[in-house]
Amino acid sequence: MNDKMNLYYLKQLLNKKHVMLVYAIVKMSVYICFVLFVFFSLFSIDFRDMQLSQSLIFATEEINNSSSLLPGVSLGYKIYDTCSSTTMGVRVAMALINGNENSALNEQCTKPAQVLAIIGETQSSVSMTIAKTLAEMVKHFGWTWVGALRRDDDYGNSGMAAFTEAAEQLGICLEYSMSYFRTYSQEKVLRIIQQIKSSTSRVIVAFVTHLDFEILLDVFYEHNITGYQWVGTESWISDSTVARLDKHKILQGAIGLAIPNTTVTGLKEFILDINPLKSTGSTIFTEFWEALFKCKYTVQNDSEDTTVCTGKEKLSETDNEYTDMTLMPFFCNVYKGVYAVAHTLHDLLGCNFGTDVSVNSFRCYGEEVYFDKNGDPVAKYEIINLQTVEDHHEFVMVGIYDSSFPAHNRLSVKMASVPVSVCSESCPPGTRKAVQKGKPICCFDCIPCAEGEISNMTDSIKCEQCYQDFWSNPHRNECVKKEIEFLSYDETMGILLTAVSITGTFITIIIAIIFFRYKNTPIVKANNSELSFLLLFSLALCFLCSLTFIGRPSEWSCVLRHTVFGITFVLCISCVLGKTIVVLMAFRATLPGSNVMKWFGPPQQRLSVLAFTFIQVFICVLWLTTSPPFPFKNLNYYKEKIILECQLGSAVGFWAVLGYIGLLALLCFVLAFLARKLPDKFNEAKFITFSMLIFCAVWITFIPAYVSSPGKFTVAVEIFAILASSFGLLSCIFLPKFYIIIMKPEKNTKKQLMSKVPVK
Repeated sequence: MNDKMNLYYLKQLLNKKHVMLVYAIVKMSVYICFVLFVFFSLFSIDFRDMQLSQSLIFATEEINNSSSLLPGVSLGYKIYDTCSSTTMGVRVAMALINGNENSALNEQCTKPAQVLAIIGETQSSVSMTIAKTLAEMVKHFGWTWVGALRRDDDYGNSGMAAFTEAAEQLGICLEYSMSYFRTYSQEKVLRIIQQIKSSTSRVIVAFVTHLDFEILLDVFYEHNITGYQWVGTESWISDSTVARLDKHKILQGAIGLAIPNTTVTGLKEFILDINPLKSTGSTIFTEFWEALFKCKYTVQNDSEDTTVCTGKEKLSETDNEYTDMTLMPFFCNVYKGVYAVAHTLHDLLGCNFGTDVSVNSFRCYGEEVYFDKNGDPVAKYEIINLQTVEDHHEFVMVGIYDSSFPAHNRLSVKMASVPVSVCSESCPPGTRKAVQKGKPICCFDCIPCAEGEISNMTDSIKCEQCYQDFWSNPHRNECVKKEIEFLSYDETMGILLTAVSITGTFITIIIAIIFFRYKNTPIVKANNSELSFLLLFSLALCFLCSLTFIGRPSEWSCVLRHTVFGITFVLCISCVLGKTIVVLMAFRATLPGSNVMKWFGPPQQRLSVLAFTFIQVFICVLWLTTSPPFPFKNLNYYKEKIILECQLGSAVGFWAVLGYIGLLALLCFVLAFLARKLPDKFNEAKFITFSMLIFCAVWITFIPAYVSSPGKFTVAVEIFAILASSFGLLSCIFLPKFYIIIMKPEKNTKKQLMSKVPVK
């Protein structure tokens, strides 16, 4: 019901054929400020604001003369000055809303509203809408560590607040944010200077006006504030006055956003077509004319130094701030602002009660002006750069920003060189950012990723863990497959062990051939030649079984290497044990009345070897049946490597195999040790004792070495133990006989072998 009443009241006002628009412009020298001038002598003419006022008047008169827009309705206007005071601006606006503008400074707002629209200050509204786009541009150039200088009023504070909010979202940090106003004391200004000089940021974002630089530029030059990258707002970056004041090139290279130029037919001519005679009774135009041409209409005391105004002076013959049209984009914005209000009122008049009233868009000199759901216009700016050309500044367009484009195409800039302004250099791939304690997020240290972690982007905030079979490369920027380690035939260690194994096999075969050729000689026939050939065969298998430990582990190789090793060594030790028992039995047989050899003849010897070996076979079968060895990826010993090894499956089975071999070796050693002093000239028990001593020593030292060796060295230790013990048996048992057969054939006689030696 209230909405209907308000709309009805609006239509009644519009039917009176007169609508009042109010446009408040900062530092517009009209009636309110003129009163201040009378009492405080603060009055001064601002040509820029006069140009803006003329733009509003031009648009209003053009609408009133239009037959299509607001037909039958005339728009009026009042222009007020806030005198650069936020408090003044708010009070005037509230007074206008309540229709009590004449008593805005002293009386309460009680009168019913009469004003239908208020167009706010030029600076504050623009600074708030441009702030986010300014932040995106700063981020585009990679400036994450910047300082800020703001005008201490609604324009600077509101704009800086919006910029700060947008900057935080984009990862931009403010090292400082200092306020400034032209009335600041020298102490406050020096504080600003010291802050800038002590800072590390090289970029300064300035939410100030061209009037502020009239003072700041001289102070900056005095304190050598040069070499900074200035980022400007629309209020000064495209102002020719700033370029003219910058005699010492303090602002050289400044960059900022400017409002795109739009051509409005007749606007320039209207602004320049101003004459006090056409504005009879208007004190402001008289004051403006006197300031423009530096003359006086009323000359007191016949002063010869004062030029008298005639009212016929020509603007075309002057070159000053008012005739400068570089701010035409601002004038066009004022023009479009008035038209936006007019189109809104036009749509209101065409709406029925109870309907939603809104303005989406309208066209203005071929350009479509439209607003989003929040009532904000589309951000479209030119990016300009302040460059020095032939000892004077020029504004050069280096890019554009258009928020109607997709996000990745909104900003387009082309600049030859861009300075660097960061608190910390970007962290390269392979590192992560760690924020420095007590400092903004833009100040950080670059921490190298730990082993097994990577970061493949610049300025990563964390390192990613590589997958299980991968590891980080030395630069920590890529996961690579882990090196796979196993004892292979291609590496030096594998080649050497293979060569030793084959050599041992070859030597064993050579000895077997020699023994076979001299099988009928006494030295070969002694101590059961059949066991000797079986022992040589088992030793050849022991040498060859070491080859199963070399190469990439697989299911069959893991099973084969341990079972073949266990069975062949038991076969070997069983033969040695049989030979030892034969030595003891042979000595007992020489005693009177002894018939012991019939209980341990060749059949019993074969049976004993078979029985001892069968026990090992049974242990291996039981091991393979319950929990056999299997190939395994060991990821724990080395973080950067994968060790391919044969997991034992059942550790009990493995140690049972080794334990049985050790038991037979120990039994053989004890028996051989007891028979070492028998009175035969060629007593084989001595050599068996030495061989078992070597065998046991090798395997006793093998256990701690096997447990402590890493990766492929575990396998190498096991192969070394096999080869060493095999060579020990071969050397101690067969080389002495081999030496007599080849080198001392005269001793290879029954007489020599049967001769007795005294018992000690």
